Amino acid sequence: MTETTVVKIGGTEGVEREAVLDDIAARVESGERVVVVHGGSGAVDELHERLGVEPTYVESPSGMKGRFTDEETMEIFKMAMAGKVNTSVVEELVSCEVDAVGLTGVDGRLLEGEHKDKVIAVEDGRKKVKRGDHSGKIEEVNDELLSLLLDAGYTPVVGVPMVSHDGTAVNTDADRSAAAVAGALGARLVVLSDIPGLLRDPDDEDTLVETVAYDEIDDAIDEYAEGKMKKKVYAAREALDAGARGVVVASANVEEPVTRALDGEGTTFEGER
Repeated sequence: MTETTVVKIGGTEGVEREAVLDDIAARVESGERVVVVHGGSGAVDELHERLGVEPTYVESPSGMKGRFTDEETMEIFKMAMAGKVNTSVVEELVSCEVDAVGLTGVDGRLLEGEHKDKVIAVEDGRKKVKRGDHSGKIEEVNDELLSLLLDAGYTPVVGVPMVSHDGTAVNTDADRSAAAVAGALGARLVVLSDIPGLLRDPDDEDTLVETVAYDEIDDAIDEYAEGKMKKKVYAAREALDAGARGVVVASANVEEPVTRALDGEGTTFEGER
């Protein structure tokens, strides 16, 4: 069976997409099946600023920080992610002669799960319940839809929001979306951002952790992973649990970033529970 790779492209301002998309185009031309999953936090923040709406962030008891998505923020999120980022990524791939198809998690119930109306947040050292959140956890992936497109020669470009069981669009994490897609397809997952991988010292790229075995993931989360990297490590474990064939977290800002990641550059997560 033809190899399938899921490539997650980070959405922060420091991520350069051009080399990533050129590499994806070359791999598609060679016959590889690729699903692209993208973030878009930079575009969401930019639209927040243009509209004069201050974003709200919360910290979970486990130490992960994320956007609190109230009703107004959800509308901004949909405009930025589906209206701008997804269309732009598809446009750039089409210009590289790739037959790309843009999808959100709502389309065809591609990414579906439970809507979480409330979150537990830590404020001033105390746990508090914040209600009115429009976010969710992916429980199902419509892999038949993705396989249908891949079999027909198309390259799916997937972005959030996801859809709740009652048909409502809600926010969810892009790294964990990519993990769910890779697991459902039994694919390799390449997570690309503006850093070279998991670092023992976040300020020193020479402290790259090259390989993390499955039974070492908890230690990596506790000892090394900070900020957004913590979500990526959680996503790596979720991908392996769901059936992904391997996960690499690496830099987008190099030549042929997908190829180099699959050749071992970055942090490779391997094994199974």
